[in-house]
Amino acid sequence: GETKTDTDRIHPNTLLFGFDLRLGPKEEVRIYIPFLKYLEKTTGRRFRIKFTEKYEDTIENLGKGKTHFAAVGVLSYVIAEQKYGIKYLVSGINKEGDPQYHAAIITAPDSMIKDLKDLKGKCFAFGSKMSTQGHLIPREMLNDAGVTLNDLSQYKYTSSHINAVRSVLNGECDAAGIDNTLAKSMASENQIKIIKVSQPYPSTVIAYNTAVNKEIVEEIRSALIAFEPMGKHSSMLFDWDKTEMPMGFTEINEPALNKIKILAKKYGLLDK
Repeated sequence: GETKTDTDRIHPNTLLFGFDLRLGPKEEVRIYIPFLKYLEKTTGRRFRIKFTEKYEDTIENLGKGKTHFAAVGVLSYVIAEQKYGIKYLVSGINKEGDPQYHAAIITAPDSMIKDLKDLKGKCFAFGSKMSTQGHLIPREMLNDAGVTLNDLSQYKYTSSHINAVRSVLNGECDAAGIDNTLAKSMASENQIKIIKVSQPYPSTVIAYNTAVNKEIVEEIRSALIAFEPMGKHSSMLFDWDKTEMPMGFTEINEPALNKIKILAKKYGLLDK
């Protein structure tokens, strides 16, 4: 017989929230539990975290109703919207107060690589294939510099931003595409060198399964819009500035989302 999933054991009124794993499980739990406490306080509803190692699992869980809400990158979002009909609530706001983020292409601090064109014949590390900052944007950056996957000696998907960095630092690969927030903090400590930062793309979105009661969806949307992580809610939180939504949430920018759909189709990650 089938083993009981977590979902079956959970209080029926508990809402499950999924997240793409970006840093590491321990760190993320410490970051997200206080955030869910904020949502509980604001809406009076119960929340539980459901972590997944793989981006694919985060959106599959959401698409199949194993979770009710999830914070996902826009590439994951557009793929899951097409596959499962999930919808978005809000977009994360970066430190500059914009609902966007950048990717960075990085090398080891002592690398001779100065320019993206120098990556021809080199090994490149991506994060997850489903990652906007770890795959889609770096792919477009390489492409803009005239470097295709065929021009690389090798490329690999390492499943997370931090793993992509590790493969550069341990000498497996010459460069990696990662999230700009992580890149900046590591570069400031001279652990890596940033070769190029991308143009802005729409940031992480909070998405939901459309089977969730509309009233609940609206309560959550209001709570997310009212969330002030740098202001009145900062004392409740832990390391929230390490997330993709350090300044909270705002309405989604549709044209920006369409930019991602176009790129996802271009690189064969979304059906035409």
